[in-house]
Amino acid sequence: MNALHTSKFANKYKLWIILGITLLNAIGLTMVFPLFPFLLGKYLPASQIVIGLSVLVSVYAACQFFAAPVFGAMSDRFGRRPVLIASLIGSIIGYIFLGIGGAFWVLLIGRIIDGITAGDITSLFAYITDSTSPKERTKWFSYLGGILGVGTIVGPAIGGLLGGVSITLPFFVTAGIYFIITLVSYFFLPESLSPEKRSKAFTVKHLNVFAHFKEVFKMKEARTLLIIGFFFYVGIGFYQMNVSIFLKDVYSWGPGIIGGILSLIGVCDIVSRTLVLPQLLKRFKVRSIGIFGLSMLALGLAMVGVSAYIISAPLLLAAVICITLGEGFFEPPYDTLLSSTVDDSKQGLLQGASQSLQSGYRAIIPLVAGGIYFFSHSLVYATAAFLVIIGIVLFSRARRNSDLVNISTSDALHVEL
Repeated sequence: MNALHTSKFANKYKLWIILGITLLNAIGLTMVFPLFPFLLGKYLPASQIVIGLSVLVSVYAACQFFAAPVFGAMSDRFGRRPVLIASLIGSIIGYIFLGIGGAFWVLLIGRIIDGITAGDITSLFAYITDSTSPKERTKWFSYLGGILGVGTIVGPAIGGLLGGVSITLPFFVTAGIYFIITLVSYFFLPESLSPEKRSKAFTVKHLNVFAHFKEVFKMKEARTLLIIGFFFYVGIGFYQMNVSIFLKDVYSWGPGIIGGILSLIGVCDIVSRTLVLPQLLKRFKVRSIGIFGLSMLALGLAMVGVSAYIISAPLLLAAVICITLGEGFFEPPYDTLLSSTVDDSKQGLLQGASQSLQSGYRAIIPLVAGGIYFFSHSLVYATAAFLVIIGIVLFSRARRNSDLVNISTSDALHVEL
């Protein structure tokens, strides 16, 4: 009887359980990332810390690039829950390696293990898609983003406190957090993909990441949106990778003020996704909100570029707010439209390919953005704004088709990008 009650509770609140898992996931991730330079300082000379950090970030992103589509396809065949649990176990092992340390190569193994089992985000997005109707999906994607924003505020604060006790303690605590998530997923999270909706096979060819990309890019509607996503993620990535050093170099702000700016970004992200966006969805179509979000993002990026010549804190703060709100207004509608291009049996494949591409961008963006920034502090933001404007043009010109779902003010479903 208790098991029955637990099952009913889990099915009724499964989306809220997913949000809770996402929150713990975000706290664990952001708790340790700011501490990597200090952890590396135990094993590398000061002059090599930047190189070591770049290697850890790039190796993790490269592993995720190859692993995400495979895990996505596995979730289409075997279900979201087992893939999520397997990914979480990989994260536990990876963070234990980081905590144990002892040498740089041990840290590298930890990041490789975590990277090649990085299927948790793919499974979470696919789970939301499985469990919601198209007209509800954008709202839940926005909640997911808002929860990630909460994690980016809470995580670093906890990590800073724990790091003051021991620089390795936050890594063991993060492993513990992932262990708790694993237990919650195993005992309380029901499977979202029913057997009849799963793909029929998983063979050796599914281990070929490029075969997944080939299959996804054969889908015209998904291909169009992934191309639009490229301009968005690269544009916002240029900003995210450079904003801290921009504030240091141009405005001569210290860690305290920069930390305050990052907190402001987290607050704006939460407000845009969880409070404002659900209200906009009641009045406007998903596609219109997405275009508005991209427009705000482009404006904010251009304003940052201008602020390199017109030194003005209010101008810069306005730019940061525009960028954060723009990102929050675009990404959930984008995720909703992308998920609507395929049926349930290919959600994992699609989400895996999308997450893999984003990992690829994260591996390349720091190098490209850093090179541009070396020549001009403002040019990197002008380039980012230009890329987002291309995304706006492509999004605006996308034609009516029979596979993409849009949501009108009355919540009626329209077949329109």
